[in-house]
Order: sequence, then C-alpha cells, then structure tokens
Amino acid sequence: MLRRRVAVVLLAALVVPVPAVPGLAWADDVRDSQRPVLRTLQVSRAWAVSKGKGVTVAVLDSGVDPRHRDLAGSVIVGRDFTAGANPPGVRPRKLHGTYMASLIAGHGHGPGGGDGIIGIAPQAKILSVRIILEDEEPGFREFNSAERYEDVVAKGIRYAVDRGADVINMSITKELATKEERAAIRYAISKGVVLVAAAGNEGAAKPGADGFAPYSYPAAFPGVVSVGAADRGLRRASFSNFNPSVLVAAPGVDILGAGPGDEYWVGRGTSQASAMVSGVAALIKAKYPKMSPALVVQALTSGTNKRPSDGYDTGMGFGVVSAAGALAEAGRISRHTLRAAGEGTMDPAEPVAGRPLPPVPVVHRDRHAITVYGGVAGIAALAALGCVTTIAITVTRTRRPPA
Repeated sequence: MLRRRVAVVLLAALVVPVPAVPGLAWADDVRDSQRPVLRTLQVSRAWAVSKGKGVTVAVLDSGVDPRHRDLAGSVIVGRDFTAGANPPGVRPRKLHGTYMASLIAGHGHGPGGGDGIIGIAPQAKILSVRIILEDEEPGFREFNSAERYEDVVAKGIRYAVDRGADVINMSITKELATKEERAAIRYAISKGVVLVAAAGNEGAAKPGADGFAPYSYPAAFPGVVSVGAADRGLRRASFSNFNPSVLVAAPGVDILGAGPGDEYWVGRGTSQASAMVSGVAALIKAKYPKMSPALVVQALTSGTNKRPSDGYDTGMGFGVVSAAGALAEAGRISRHTLRAAGEGTMDPAEPVAGRPLPPVPVVHRDRHAITVYGGVAGIAALAALGCVTTIAITVTRTRRPPA
C-alpha cells in the first residue's frame, strides 16, 4: 500500500484581539504601543534613507484584508491556492495574513498617517497570496489532508516571483520539506527575490536528540532568512526555535498588528518577527533594487544589534535586526554585484533530480606501487642525510688548526 506524506502547514503566531473600550483613542494607543519595537529596530533612522517605495512584498499566508484603513491602497489581492478547502459560502478569515501585512507595510491612517499600525516599510506594496487556512476555518482539516494542497507553498512562491515580488514573507512552518519547495526557492533566488520565514514556535519543548529545537520549513532551506523571536529584554523568546538554521532575530512578544474589519490584535511568535525582518529587507531592496539576495542577507546579518557574545548562537542567530544598521551595511556592500556566469553554470531554477550530470572522473591508484615508491624515497632521503652528515664532519676536521 502506497502511503502519501502530507506536510501540515501552520501559522507561526499566537494572536488575541485588543478589546475596544469606549472613550479611549485606540488608534493612538496602538501607535504608542509600537514605539518600543520601532526604537529597537531603529526604523526612524532608516526612514531617512528608505521607506520601501517601489517594492512589492508577497505575503504567503491566510489572506490579507485590503480594506483595513491601515492597509487601504497598498494591497494587491493575488491567487487563493486553498480554493475548495472551505465549504461553499464560507469566507476566509484573513486574520493572520492581515496581521503580518500590517507589520510589513502598514501606513496608518488619520492626519499624516499618525494613527494605527505603521509597518517597517510603509510605502511598500503587499501582494496577498493565500496558501494556508487558519485553524478556526472549517476546511482546515481538509486542507491539511488532501493531496491536491500538498505543494501550495511551492506554487505560492513561484506565483509571487512571476508577479514581480521583491521579497517573500512566509510566517508559516512545516515539519517536512519537499523537492518542489526547494526548487521553488532556488527559482526565487535566481530571480533576485529575498525569502524570509519564521523559525517556528516549538522552542519551549524538550530539545531533540541533537540538542536543538525542531527544524521548520521553509525557514530551514538554504537561502531563506530564518528568523527567531526575541522577548522584551532582547533575549531568545522561550517559545522560539533554536537550531543552526536561525540567522537573525526580531521582537516577537506582545506585538500589535492590524486585523480584518479595522480591528487590532496583539500576539507573539516568530511570525511577527519574520514579518518585521521582511519589512527591513524591503527597505534595502527599495534603496538598492539590484542587490542580490545573498548580499541582502549579508546586510541583515552584519547590521544587527545585540549580537551574541560569541558572534552567533542558535537562538538569536547573528543578533537582533536593525533597519538602520542593515541599510548602512547594504550601502557599504552595494557595489558588489558580480554573479557566477559562463559555460557550465547550472540553472538554479531547475530541479537537480532527473537532470543528467557530467561524468565524475575516477582516478585509480596502485596502492602496492605507492608503498614501494614511498619506501624507496624514504631510503634515498636517509642516504642523502648520511652524505650531508659525513661531508659536514670532514669539513670540520679539515679546518682544525694544527696542534
């Protein structure tokens, strides 16, 4: 009997609504509550250089509400790869996706955009690509068990790349990796797209046999920026996964964001952290549009604050991302634009499997001959040493003065 593996896709965040209390200016309170996070990421200094104008960030998530007042005019509604999972007539909630989009590119509302959520890249555009159902939706079980939805992450990545995304945010986690996802990531990187994903929220559990928290995909794929969550003290949040895939960290505890229907939600998770890092990547791509993904990643990792004492650890990566620091580092390395090219280079957009590879030359060596020749060489070396010693003694005796 053939058994099919189904990789469950989960949203990497816990969110709860902000209760509305009559008489309070909630939008102002939301912006005020954001200020510590904005200071940590040093966005005010970064905005003097870039605000993300001209960049599109694809949010591969549960969908984005384009009518939220803090996102209105900034959202392009893309394809829904979950179509058919929910029963007919059920509208998607779009909670998690709206939340992440607001942290990336929220522009606020009111006079001068001074109220509500302000994202890290407030002038960027959002491309909403629905590839996941939230667990409260009635089709969640169907989505995570039906074979036709198995490659939605890979399909979403390729869709976003082909529609001009500069950065792809994936605040999702999967236990299993697929060759289709790996190929889609290679395709995105070959087109100059930066990929950012959540490291996962299983870090509070007992570490595995290797001493690390579980690896989550797509974050653990090479070339993807895997983001851990920091607490208010800028230490690894207790839930945040720790393993060698983690590159950087960002605030991920008590983070306010927008929800559907002009609501606001507060939550914690590596989802929120990865969304803010995607916003920083958008700032870099807006200022340096031709910068390769590898150099964007270098700017993110080299421009961090609160670096671990040893330079790197598996919980915080290379440190807490700084928007100002990353932009400064990007300016320093922006002149480096060379890429590998020429005859014999492999197309990263093509899967390796099934492609004919050049023959591997095999050199056969005669171990007996090697032993014999080695012995002869050793004897010759000893003889040479003896000759030199004899000559030295003879010269010394010749030069002695007569008694």
